[in-house]
Amino acid sequence: MQRVSFALILAGVVTACGNKTEYVSPAIKPLIEAVYASGLVVSVNEYQAFSQVDGYVAEKLVHDGDAVKRGDPLYSIQADQQNARYRIAKENYELAQRNLQDDSPVLNELKAALTNAHTKMQFDSTNHARYSNLIKNNATSQAEYDRVKLIYENSRNDYLLAKSRYTRTYDQLYLDYKNAENQYRIARDESDRYVIRSLVDGKVYKTLKETGELIKRTEMIAVLGSASAFYLQLNVDELDIRRIQVGQSAVVKIDAYPDQAFHAAISRIYPLVDSRQQAFRVDARLTEPLPGAFSGLALEANIIIRENKQALVIPKNALLPGDTIILGTESGDRKVKIRKGIHTLDEIEVLEGITENSRIKVMHQ
Repeated sequence: MQRVSFALILAGVVTACGNKTEYVSPAIKPLIEAVYASGLVVSVNEYQAFSQVDGYVAEKLVHDGDAVKRGDPLYSIQADQQNARYRIAKENYELAQRNLQDDSPVLNELKAALTNAHTKMQFDSTNHARYSNLIKNNATSQAEYDRVKLIYENSRNDYLLAKSRYTRTYDQLYLDYKNAENQYRIARDESDRYVIRSLVDGKVYKTLKETGELIKRTEMIAVLGSASAFYLQLNVDELDIRRIQVGQSAVVKIDAYPDQAFHAAISRIYPLVDSRQQAFRVDARLTEPLPGAFSGLALEANIIIRENKQALVIPKNALLPGDTIILGTESGDRKVKIRKGIHTLDEIEVLEGITENSRIKVMHQ
């Protein structure tokens, strides 16, 4: 990745001394040290919509640039087998629901049988009680009492059997209903996957499928995001990442708006390097709105590391190894060590070692 620094330059005082060598006086000017970053404009909450199923596009419901709300359908996918499974599950659920109602034919028949058995048991119980009193008073024969008692016991057993049959059938119908409900819910959820919906309030930035086209599971079909809020996704060289901090300002040039400079602030630094670009991702928040609502615009940014509005500046090609320079004096040239401050691609701030009246020897190659 190319790394560029830039300066805000007011003026320079230059004294020419020849084609190869000249002497210059330091300039006092605003100087900014910055880290270069390239990147893109990205809409807030931007995401790629993927298909969760295989099928064909039955209907494309949106187009590039359309506004959408969360939950709005984007694509309808055709799948005959899933439609059949959903229809069968729905019919089974509705049947199980009807069978469980109090007036269902199945339960009505069992309730009628239970009512009849209960009525007969009550009649036979009363008759059995009457014959019990008669046998105590020797008013009936033992054989007649035994006959009535047997009829009552059979009636009671028939009632208990009818009651058990009703309870068992109701429990089975309830179990069938819950199973059918679960199967219907599963089939409905699966069918919902065949309608791809928006997860955000915003805009459709791109669609990748048309009606009739094949869609495969996990295939990207659209890009969506905010329609009005944007941030900058920057790539910073791994050699510069240690100099970047949240809150630093950045001056941004966007290719689509060549005559305008934008300002942003660093909002997030990601800790993992992209091995393909040997760069770190850094996000920045724009401090002013964009003229248009476009995502994916290419940009270049200078992240401001240090700034001095009254810097003592010399050309970078005046600096020698060991942070030394050559001063031109009345007694001849002499080497002086300096302490550097901000440095850009072309200039260096000098903190100690010279004054603004010094004459610095510059060698041109």
